[in-house]
Amino acid sequence: MQLTSSDPTPCIVVLGSLNMDLLVRVPHAPAAGETLQGHSIDHVPGGKGGNQAVGCARQGAHVRMLGCVGDDAHGRTLRETLGRDGIDTAGVQTDAQEPTGVALVMVDDSAQNRIVVIAGANAGVKVDDAALAHALHGAAFLLVQFETPMWQVARALDVAAQVGCPVLLNPSPVADVPAAFWSQVDTLVVNEVEAEALGGLPVGGPAEAAAAARALRARGPARVVVTLGARGVVAADAQGCRHHPARRVEAVDTTAAGDTFLGAFAVALAGAQPIDEAVQLGIRAAALCVARPGAQPSIPSRDEVLRSPLPPDWIAL
Repeated sequence: MQLTSSDPTPCIVVLGSLNMDLLVRVPHAPAAGETLQGHSIDHVPGGKGGNQAVGCARQGAHVRMLGCVGDDAHGRTLRETLGRDGIDTAGVQTDAQEPTGVALVMVDDSAQNRIVVIAGANAGVKVDDAALAHALHGAAFLLVQFETPMWQVARALDVAAQVGCPVLLNPSPVADVPAAFWSQVDTLVVNEVEAEALGGLPVGGPAEAAAAARALRARGPARVVVTLGARGVVAADAQGCRHHPARRVEAVDTTAAGDTFLGAFAVALAGAQPIDEAVQLGIRAAALCVARPGAQPSIPSRDEVLRSPLPPDWIAL
């Protein structure tokens, strides 16, 4: 099954970070004390919250963004770029005292990235309960990550529970998940590092990812998805665990691949597609993303994803 033009447009509310990425391309990661001649540097809109909002919007969702930027050129640029994707930025706050968040993204010739994030205004985002409840009215999901203060994430999950809006949690960068969160999360999406840290089990491949997914699902989420990069994705729900192999692609830059997967996956779930079909759409979107440089510029449109090759069939674990 694929989304068609007759499907209703789902609404997704994203609470998350908004950063300006300083994308530096280098031949290899410099060693301690090494001075390296880089290839190029670019300013690219990013932040996990912003990337996931754009990923959802480009797959056809109506997106409401909640976050915080500084009163500076980077902040204005981020608002403008979100608006060009049709994202509702009424919930994006401005902090006059702090600069917009920045991420230094170093990408080497093997397409591997290394990222340093300076939170800036992201640390000052404030969740207004009444405004969030209004934004969640009619929404299919509240989508959150951990690049905003944990206590604000906790408030957002409480409000979502009060209004009956399902929560899709991407606990990245990985941190201890408060015990109260587990019963409030409908769908959990983690990469292999996050799955290992949170599940307490080693994750070296699909079988181990399935064991971690089962352990995490036992804590409360109805669905757990573990992304494994080039080794694909493991999905767990009440019907069991399945491994979805990835498509083979020539990677240029892996920045935002996980956010791109999550955007396509979330919109498909919001459109009532089964989890395995949602995972396959996410894999197709991420495969297109890694073949392009940058964060948000690399995120594909819905039409591009639907025209892309299907990944291999999934395997029960």
